[in-house]
Amino acid sequence: MPPTIRLEVVTPERVVYSEDINLMEAPAIDGAIGILPRHAPLVTVLKTGVLKVASGGKRFKIAISEGFMEVKPDQINVVVRTAELPHEIDVERARKAKERAEERLRSERSEIDFARAEAALERAIARLKAVERDIDIHE
Repeated sequence: MPPTIRLEVVTPERVVYSEDINLMEAPAIDGAIGILPRHAPLVTVLKTGVLKVASGGKRFKIAISEGFMEVKPDQINVVVRTAELPHEIDVERARKAKERAEERLRSERSEIDFARAEAALERAIARLKAVERDIDIHE
């Protein structure tokens, strides 16, 4: 049996995921970072995106917003504002949110909060990517 590492994904409201996994890729602030069991200790900022997880031959994604990740040799702690498993995502709602954010960003009205619209667009894209079937992560 391949070695495992415990993954805990938490938000202020709940524990989204808590299981042993074999491999994870996370959207760190400086780029994607892969984590395997017995990884060196690390703390990094996460940006909005998708956690790619491999566990016992299964592969799946978790949509996350910004937060941070603490890695120990036997545990990964991901603390983010929001996180959703694929089955929790309303795809049509995410598509509509993406379209609204894109419209706001195209708008030239001065009252538009562009930073907020960009953040909404990033979250919608992450949610849509989390429900895609293809996962390019290898155990």
